[in-house]
Amino acid sequence: MKNELPYQSSAATDFAEVIIPLALPLNYTWAIPEHLKEAALVGCRVEVNLGKTKKYAGVIKRVHQTPPEFFEAKELVSVLDAAPVVYESQLQLWEWMARYYMCTEGEVMAAALPAHFKLSSETILVFNEEAGDDFNELDHEAFLVAEALLLRKELKLTEVQLILDNSHVYPVVNRLIQGKICYVWESLKDSYSPKKETYVLLHPDYDNEAALERLLNTDTKLQRAEKQLELLLGYLHFQKTEGAITKQALLKKTGASEAQLKGLADKGILVLEKRSVDRIRSLPKDIQINFELSGAQSAALQQIRTVFREKDVCLLHGVTSSGKTELYIHLIEEQVRQGRQVLYMLPEIALTSQTIRRLQRHFGGHIGVYHSRFSQNERVEIWNKVKDGSLKIVLGARSSLFLPFRDLGLIVCDEEHDPSYKQMEPAPRYHARDAAIYFSSLFEGCKVLLGSATPSFESYNNALAGKYGLVQLTERFGNIRLPEIELVDTRRFRTKEFADTIIFPPLAENIRNALERNKQVILFQNRRGYTPYQRCNTCGWVPQCKYCDVSLNYHKVYNKLVCHYCGTSYPLMVTCPSCGSHDFIQKQFGTERVEEALQELLPHAHIGRMDIDTVRGKHAHDQLIQTFEQQKLNILVGTQMVVKGLDFEHVELVGIVDADGILSFADFRVNERAFQLMEQVSGRAGRKHGVGKVMVQTTQPGHPVLLQVQQHNYRALFDDELPKREQFGYPPFTRLIRLLLKNKIKDVVQDAAAWFAAALQDKYSRFIMGPSEPIINKVRNQYLMELLIKLPRNTRLITQCKEDVLFMIAQLHQEKRYKSVVVVPDVDPL
Repeated sequence: MKNELPYQSSAATDFAEVIIPLALPLNYTWAIPEHLKEAALVGCRVEVNLGKTKKYAGVIKRVHQTPPEFFEAKELVSVLDAAPVVYESQLQLWEWMARYYMCTEGEVMAAALPAHFKLSSETILVFNEEAGDDFNELDHEAFLVAEALLLRKELKLTEVQLILDNSHVYPVVNRLIQGKICYVWESLKDSYSPKKETYVLLHPDYDNEAALERLLNTDTKLQRAEKQLELLLGYLHFQKTEGAITKQALLKKTGASEAQLKGLADKGILVLEKRSVDRIRSLPKDIQINFELSGAQSAALQQIRTVFREKDVCLLHGVTSSGKTELYIHLIEEQVRQGRQVLYMLPEIALTSQTIRRLQRHFGGHIGVYHSRFSQNERVEIWNKVKDGSLKIVLGARSSLFLPFRDLGLIVCDEEHDPSYKQMEPAPRYHARDAAIYFSSLFEGCKVLLGSATPSFESYNNALAGKYGLVQLTERFGNIRLPEIELVDTRRFRTKEFADTIIFPPLAENIRNALERNKQVILFQNRRGYTPYQRCNTCGWVPQCKYCDVSLNYHKVYNKLVCHYCGTSYPLMVTCPSCGSHDFIQKQFGTERVEEALQELLPHAHIGRMDIDTVRGKHAHDQLIQTFEQQKLNILVGTQMVVKGLDFEHVELVGIVDADGILSFADFRVNERAFQLMEQVSGRAGRKHGVGKVMVQTTQPGHPVLLQVQQHNYRALFDDELPKREQFGYPPFTRLIRLLLKNKIKDVVQDAAAWFAAALQDKYSRFIMGPSEPIINKVRNQYLMELLIKLPRNTRLITQCKEDVLFMIAQLHQEKRYKSVVVVPDVDPL
């Protein structure tokens, strides 16, 4: 709804601080004209002019009476909403995110709102009435546009592009403006469109039994049209049993044709009416909790309730398959019965389909799903249902945190350790778990439950220190034993016979045995594609991306080399540009190569692959998971997608194909991450029937992390790693701020990084590491340099450092040579 009146000049005393979706360091202030004062509410979208002609849809953050000190405020153009689209609690979250993660509120707004709420600025050509109709001096292209303008008075730029077949649009428009044939203005376009479906209704003349009986028994035109009479009788039957029915459903159920339906409509017997309908299928809103908790689960649930009486955050550390989800369901039920809302966060879209089916069995239509695979129209509809309170439970990935909850009572952050909760690009580079804990503080009595079998060190340390409550579930549901883990020392197979082997004999034999028992197998390889790089066997040359400092991955399914950083693809190399040799060898392997090796090894097995290349569609995750659940696949090969929380009843064997690759990252969290990945994927085995087995292929069977995984001993890992973190000043003992500098010219970015480090030296010399080149020092044609600031956990010092860094970024850009250097602050980087 748009509340807009003709411009009236007035001495406005009210002003609006407005957030617009741009990376502006400060929010701008606009004057509120008298006729918009009642409509201009905090949280409403408003139309504003920025610059000469550019229009934006912003959100009112604050209404006040203080005029800007250094400029005269322009007036708001219009108010776009009858009621606020965001609540004040959301605006507080945006402000906190901008402050904590060193970005702007406009960047947070751009990430938070569905695209259709942000509106797009549309260029309109308006015919100048004083131009007359003499266009003889115009060239052919300009004449075509001017003629259309004369007829219609105004044209969208997109319509001009169609008239000109997309050629020379802007030069033609400029000639028309210079010739005073038209002028240009900007309009905000609302791109949300409700979904329409055609419903079939009985004409009001026949809505009583007597009229309907006369129609069926005496109408000669109807009696002669047997097929139309059959369709009408079918309609009356379905209307009685099902109520309102759509045209598509009626034709499908009766087998009738469009022509027969049109005939009944032309006779005035049936009426076709278009109605707006939900894009999201809704279920009955009932609650059915039809399972019993085990003794260990009941004790854990009671402990969580006790913790929540004293603390706002509780960490549930439960081994894989211990039944954490059943505890979540009981806690969710309590909140829904009190009329409050619940946010259930998961790290990956892949997990939502299996979890939503499970929760819908218990909560029906109380649940909605929200993640990036939904269309923008669907997101708007879910947004509105959350805002009006009709959706009580939202299951979603990290972006679901931005939804407009009215009364949030509980946030469940499942698999809280997972790196996918951290937004990498673009800003805001927030961690959804940490932001959720802040967000919960904005609602009275709202609690946060963090759940994981392998908690992050930060969360576990907070729990041991008493900042969070800690509840532990140490046994699997049904007293099923944790899987047995066997280390396969691949050094034993260093012979020519096994030179290209991926699935070594011990693992191969166990796969065969599992399939013979009609059990399923999951194989985990933390690389996608066929092979991570090719190398010339003569001179050692490796194909690299032109735009990034990385080798190209070979994808056999496309027969192309692909850069996994910028997405550029290249034809397969057959001749080495360095020495002219045709002899290339492929080094290491990804999920495609594992799948191929399995097909060679087990030609009759049904094998599926789950990685980003195979699950691109909106429903692709769900289809693949259901296919595996229904045992239409024997073996599932995948990347981290198969690690996270999936529950398959018949999986007996899990194979970790290359543990060495997981243990070899140059990162202070490498051991923590490796343990989490391997323990989580191990947890997919033996969840329901019997004892599962995990086989880990490695050249380092004595590696301490592998021994800790073998014993399922998270506490040993934590106790071993924590003193090292403290010694070298890493989280959870410090806060990290990573500064990434980017520029197309290598010397410029290196000098800018040196300037930045020198500027920080006076105050923060003890805390700075770098500047240095990252391991991958060029991405998307931008050279990279980085600095790492390791600050003690002192809130005042951290806040001051952030302010200083932002000030120095502004100073850097005052230098002409460094104006084009992009500086990206990343707080709490992964």
